[in-house]
Amino acid sequence: MKASERKAQVVEEATRLFSQHGYDKVTVKQLAGACGISEPAVYRHFESKSAIYEAVLDSLQHRLNSEQLFERLESGRDLTTLFRGLAEHVLAVFQQNEDLCRLLLFCTLTGHTEARKVFKVIRGPYVQFLKKQLDFLYEEGLIVDKDNELTARCFVGMVFDCALGCTVWKGFQGRHIKPADAVANNVPIYVRGLTVDKE
Repeated sequence: MKASERKAQVVEEATRLFSQHGYDKVTVKQLAGACGISEPAVYRHFESKSAIYEAVLDSLQHRLNSEQLFERLESGRDLTTLFRGLAEHVLAVFQQNEDLCRLLLFCTLTGHTEARKVFKVIRGPYVQFLKKQLDFLYEEGLIVDKDNELTARCFVGMVFDCALGCTVWKGFQGRHIKPADAVANNVPIYVRGLTVDKE
């Protein structure tokens, strides 16, 4: 296996193990065993467990592929398109990458020192982008005066909760809610709450 392929394998296995057991409970020895290599072989690619974790976060950021979404939505002025685009993207990404949800939960629940970084990498870009768009729409007189950061955090939080319900918590809550139904139900609530009354 080429060095680049081996490095990618270590990151992939680390992502899986960290999302299943949490950062603190996974050892480099376990990671090496999962990759079918020795501990020294892991250290040839990464100087520490912390460096492996950094590589996992970089990989997750790439998997989110949010930059293209933001480019597509940033010039728009339609609230429905904005909220729907963000919600559909997050739900699709998390359905294809359940380990993202698990990693975020493990980091937060165990009080891992990198929890803020995980939050910033996984949820942060969506909150920052939405706040920026809401600030712009307010300046244009298209939405009412609200705390745009709070609105962005609450909307993104709602979408992430739906993503958890469709993946990690699937079947725990009784009724199974489809992502499309969650978007169709909740986006209009936010749109109505922010739209300027033109009468």
